[in-house]
Amino acid sequence: MSHTTSRRGLLFGTAAVSAGALLTACTSNDTEDDRTATDNRPAADDKPGKHVTIGFAGPQADHGWLNAINDNAEGRAKKYADVSLEITEGSNDTAQQIGQIETLINKKVDVLVVLPADGKALTQVGLKAMRAGIPVVNLDRIFDSAQAYRCWIGGDNYGMGLNAGRYIGEKLKDKPNARVVELAGLDNLELTKQRTQGFDDALKNYPNIKKVARQAAEFTVESGQAKMAQLLQAQSKFDALWNHDDDQGVGALRAVQQAGRDDFLMVGGAGALSAFQAIKQDDGVLKATVLYPPTMAASAIDLARAIGQGKGVGGLAEFEIPASVTLYSAVVDKSNVDQYLSTGFR
Repeated sequence: MSHTTSRRGLLFGTAAVSAGALLTACTSNDTEDDRTATDNRPAADDKPGKHVTIGFAGPQADHGWLNAINDNAEGRAKKYADVSLEITEGSNDTAQQIGQIETLINKKVDVLVVLPADGKALTQVGLKAMRAGIPVVNLDRIFDSAQAYRCWIGGDNYGMGLNAGRYIGEKLKDKPNARVVELAGLDNLELTKQRTQGFDDALKNYPNIKKVARQAAEFTVESGQAKMAQLLQAQSKFDALWNHDDDQGVGALRAVQQAGRDDFLMVGGAGALSAFQAIKQDDGVLKATVLYPPTMAASAIDLARAIGQGKGVGGLAEFEIPASVTLYSAVVDKSNVDQYLSTGFR
């Protein structure tokens, strides 16, 4: 689902660049006159340091994006000789996930990285870890209390909608009476509301464009196909479609092909490999996708390691890592898709 009740902007500009690239101090070329006291503070880098055991707990990987979260965390941890990763099986049952996190607390891991199945429901176990002296990196779906984590890192749902709207707006800005439609995700999720709000706010800058229809799907291939078929049947002509999620977009594209439609451009969401490949091939309606990068899990490992080693972020003057990091929702189209192919999830 690629999914959170995301918030707050701060640090890492492009989704393809993980935190590791920014956790490296760059002071070797400074002149003596240019240096400040902060140049000598410890900043995380790739050199082996104090050993850190990181506990990782996420929901069940029942979606391509969530599976990519696990892969990114495990792959990043293997990069470091000074990191051991204790990873749970993951569960969408909140009681079971709480139990898994409590097991990690009892093992006295140095730092916890948690992507909760339900941020509100798992807030108390985050608080428990923090009170036990185990810093928590809260990944994506946010706890109800800032006291339950040391650092939050996640995606920007509002920014996804905003950048999708801007991309479509720029493509259609010179077209009179342009019409767009939206294939959203689950409407009972806050993230879906945020993505729609960002999209609607962006379209306000283009008075020639009107959103004429919206359907909510369920982040699955099957729902994407069914709901897209309904949109196509109801709307005989429109100029652009924004689809919130690339997994449901697989089904949406099937519906488009079955209907024999090619008279509009489509923008996806999240950053699936299948979407990148379709964009690169450029023989269909899908022209771009807006990232909600699972590389955030790799960055969470970088941040957890820095916390465990008592280090800061290279390139920033502060001694500590930030309290929150919101990833940028970059737009990937044919002009830059090669750069992002390696980050695409299956």
